[in-house]
Amino acid sequence: MTGWSAKDIPDQNGRTAVVTGANSGIGYVTARELARRGARVVLACRDTTRGKAAEQLMRDQVPGADLRLATLDLADLSSVRAFVKELPEDRVDLLVNNAGVMALPHRRTVDGFEMQFGTNHLGHFALTGLLLPRLRAAGPGARVVTVSSGLHLLGTVDPRDVQMDHRYRRWIAYGRSKSANLLFTHELSRRLTAEGGSVLAVAAHPGYASTNLQTAGARMEGRAWMERGAELLNRLLAQSAEDGALPSLYAATAAGVRQDDFIGPRLQLWRGAPARSVRAWWTRDDRASAGLWAVSERLTGVTYP
Repeated sequence: MTGWSAKDIPDQNGRTAVVTGANSGIGYVTARELARRGARVVLACRDTTRGKAAEQLMRDQVPGADLRLATLDLADLSSVRAFVKELPEDRVDLLVNNAGVMALPHRRTVDGFEMQFGTNHLGHFALTGLLLPRLRAAGPGARVVTVSSGLHLLGTVDPRDVQMDHRYRRWIAYGRSKSANLLFTHELSRRLTAEGGSVLAVAAHPGYASTNLQTAGARMEGRAWMERGAELLNRLLAQSAEDGALPSLYAATAAGVRQDDFIGPRLQLWRGAPARSVRAWWTRDDRASAGLWAVSERLTGVTYP
């Protein structure tokens, strides 16, 4: 895997990709590079205005790109259902569950879920389940890539309090939502393998990449000093969104990727070329992943076919 870059992405002509959060950061780069290699890319974005601006910029950077902008708010299950219902494609070769929020003050989704758990995990759980028939229709080669984080090491999901209703701590809530992404991938991989494995479920993380995730919480609370501090750290320590997207792109397209792989930067969960990443032991726990799956089906009302 040494030196793997976006230039190594194989030809994607004839393939359809759905990328959530494609209007900025690593989601934008992921969508753009898939389009550059010939994929038809659905830009699934919450903010239509920002989505239109990103689509235009992407067309400027990749002339002839096959793009379609669609509205998707992962913090609203009715939006997830509407997105799937209105999606004209009868097959999806690649779903990149990229969108997310990080370290927000305590907020609730439209459906009453804690915002980080609801957006980062439950929204993508519902989306993947509703799109699974179209992923199966794509046949061998279809993949689900869910973007987690090295900060999943902050903690696993507490089955007694999955949404941290009793004591909310923003960074622990973020870490747990990212552990949920890995537990989801683990259980989905197990189920897909049992049915023959035509769809591949893998996870990725960008390391420390400079995106607007780091500043969103501070901006939401009006804490200018925290926002400036996050921007400074991004400039000093973070790798670019271009590099941060490489693990997602590798997980989505490279040969040799296996069920339940976790792809991240080679160097200490931080930066470098894509490689299989270390992960917490609890993210491979069959009992925990099955338990989270059952809770997720109950909360979302989405039962996997």
